[in-house]
Amino acid sequence: MSKMTRITVFVSLSVFFFALFFVVPARNNVVSAQSDAEDLENDISRLEKKIKDASKKKDVLQQNLNQINTSLTSTQQIIQRTQVLLNESIQTIGQKEQEIANLEQQLTLEKEVLKGLIRELYAVSDIPLPEIILAGNNVLGLFQENDNLLSTQEKMQGVIGDINDMRNKVAGEKGTLEDMKKDQELLLVLKNKQKQNLIVDQIDVRDDLEDQQATISELNHKLAELRKDLSDFLGESITAKDIQDAAKIASNATGVRKDFILGELVVETNLGRFTGGCKYKDTRMHSYDIPIFKAIMKSLGYGLNDKKVSCAPKSGGYGGAMGVAQFIPSTWSGWQSKIASKTGHNPPDPWSITDGVMGMALKLAAGGATSKGGEKVASMIYYCGTSKPKETYKGRVAACKNYAVRVQYWANNYESKL
Repeated sequence: MSKMTRITVFVSLSVFFFALFFVVPARNNVVSAQSDAEDLENDISRLEKKIKDASKKKDVLQQNLNQINTSLTSTQQIIQRTQVLLNESIQTIGQKEQEIANLEQQLTLEKEVLKGLIRELYAVSDIPLPEIILAGNNVLGLFQENDNLLSTQEKMQGVIGDINDMRNKVAGEKGTLEDMKKDQELLLVLKNKQKQNLIVDQIDVRDDLEDQQATISELNHKLAELRKDLSDFLGESITAKDIQDAAKIASNATGVRKDFILGELVVETNLGRFTGGCKYKDTRMHSYDIPIFKAIMKSLGYGLNDKKVSCAPKSGGYGGAMGVAQFIPSTWSGWQSKIASKTGHNPPDPWSITDGVMGMALKLAAGGATSKGGEKVASMIYYCGTSKPKETYKGRVAACKNYAVRVQYWANNYESKL
């Protein structure tokens, strides 16, 4: 073997062993890092599922608490009404007792008068015959006086009978009222017992609800830590290479179909190519959105006219929709924290394809687009704010439905726009 050949072999072996001891371990480190990242992502997915399940339990508990509160309010109202009726019954019974006492007193007086009349009648009817003969012309007066006493007696007996009837009637009314009073007292006892049971249930459910909320808060805290660990581990937040990559990232994060997201993007901004034709100074924003827009631009370090937004329609209405997803400022503001939690960009940027597409996907997911059957409804909500639009202006309902149809078309044909 020549000297040159030996040198060549030596160099080749050196390169081989260099690769063996340095390159292979480096590759192993990359594989290990990828594995660790996947473990963190799996932990995040599991934790997100736990949060979702815990939130469902919390919603059920909240519904139970609302039902208990409604029942408690209804029971309290029944108790209050029954107490009023009971007080009225007690007052009326007292009045009836007074009426009966007055009638008893009147009856006693009438009976005394009647006794006097009877005694007087007896005295008149007991006049001896010689006295009648001696009376002469006054005999007729004696008998007439007797007839008057008899007539008065009959009237008095009639009055006494009427008083007895009145007393019996009032006594009957009093008896009826006393029965009602017993029923009302029984109802009060039952409803107060029901109220106490509802209060116990209310306290128990409130405690469970607080425990569930504490669990959710703890899980969210752990989730935030895991996301931070993943971000620290990767050394950077998520940034898409292009619009397709952004749609894929958003799809994985939200469960919304990637093709559907791209279909939305075609209709909204031609896959992010056209995000507006006006600057802030040229468009017309709703007064509510202006300070929010200014705050967003300031937080991102942009001047008010550095980015283009949608122009206001000539037919009327407002412009100012921002970025690839065409969110108006107030809508973007409401989704910022959720977008940031997914992309790691805080504050998120509506003109960033990563943040903008993630915002679109999150909003579509909230509208029901996590299943293919819910995509049309989600599109209508995204465009019109509702799945059941009303004809607030001519053609609005048709426009909302046509929008959803167009999105479905481009979801199947977006590649022609790439």
